[in-house]
Amino acid sequence: MIEVVNPEAARGSFRFAIFDFDGTISLIREGWQQIMIPYFTDEMAACPGAAKRSREDIAEEVRDFVYVLTGKQTIYQCMELSERIAKLGGKALEPLAYKAEYHRRLGLRIAGRIAELEKDPGAAINHVVPGSFAFLEALKKRGLTLYLASGTDEVYVKQEASLLGVTPYFAGVYGAQDDYKSFSKKMVIDRIIKEHQLSGKELIGFGDGYVEIENIKSVGGFACGVATDEVQRTGVDQWKRNRLTSSGADIIIPDFTETEKLIAYLFEKNEGAAHAL
Repeated sequence: MIEVVNPEAARGSFRFAIFDFDGTISLIREGWQQIMIPYFTDEMAACPGAAKRSREDIAEEVRDFVYVLTGKQTIYQCMELSERIAKLGGKALEPLAYKAEYHRRLGLRIAGRIAELEKDPGAAINHVVPGSFAFLEALKKRGLTLYLASGTDEVYVKQEASLLGVTPYFAGVYGAQDDYKSFSKKMVIDRIIKEHQLSGKELIGFGDGYVEIENIKSVGGFACGVATDEVQRTGVDQWKRNRLTSSGADIIIPDFTETEKLIAYLFEKNEGAAHAL
């Protein structure tokens, strides 16, 4: 199913596309929230100012800021944690220290997936959003230039994109840097537009977080919200769907399995009328 949220959004003239990675193409890091939220909750609960608060209350606070910052570089969530620990009277570490420990813990969770991909490249089909390969191939055949931009550290993005076999589809693969001010998805989008002298209607973006949706819409591009249920690998995750529509997504899809229908819709010159798909 393709849910058309904004039938007036210009289509049919796309030359460039930018994709988020985790949750949009890759499912290697599925479940990262179950690592970050308990870890951050433990750190805040250990602070003097949290003594009279329930763990669930603290966990809810952590969930709120983790989800609000999802799509931005991981360091921003760690910076927020550091600030909240300080406010609770705790001894906050540098945000990079929290990021390193989070990566260590997440690495343990996904180690089996990485090992499977290293042993059997064919296993990639089990660790991507369904339909990804066919859709990327279809866009390339249409002559689009594709870019990948992620809030995950670039070293991991490049490694995991290579393991999944999607790197050849992209003209550039970008991710977060320790110097967080030197990278953002918006910076990548702005550079693509400037270097190729694009108008907004020539750019389409795909993502499962509000950051990339808002960044694409801010330059007049077309935003496709990918609301994949990462656990079941089928159907729409309603929480993602609601967040993506409120962020300005023009359409919502559960995955890329309806490649032919999706391509037909995106490259049809629209006249501003509603389409039932």
